[in-house]
Amino acid sequence: QVQLVESGGGLVQAGGSLRLSCAASGRTFSSYAMGWFRQAPGKEREFVAAIRWRGDSTYLADSVKDRFTLSRDYAKNAVYLQMNSLKPEDSAVYYCAARRDDTGLYYFIRSDEYDYWGQGTQVTVSS
Repeated sequence: QVQLVESGGGLVQAGGSLRLSCAASGRTFSSYAMGWFRQAPGKEREFVAAIRWRGDSTYLADSVKDRFTLSRDYAKNAVYLQMNSLKPEDSAVYYCAARRDDTGLYYFIRSDEYDYWGQGTQVTVSS
């Protein structure tokens, strides 16, 4: 089992920044690919960013790739989503997700590819 706990959400004005954290526990973190998704009211959960555990390469959705960055800290068993130049349309509950990937070579961008989820953290961007 892997437990994920997100933090760092909040209320910010348009153009501002937030840094979301996802702390993982329970299993060897280094064998797990990680991702971030978000879900706004009345909308489906959508992919935001993913990181594979081998080489720390990342993949971001087109809507955020010029504004968000994803990183991980193996020593702290954590991943971080740095969100800059936030827009009102970025408002959503943000979820951290994990799945085991022994190859370390893949990103996973579909929510059904992940086995473990955090409880979510609310991000609200005011105009």
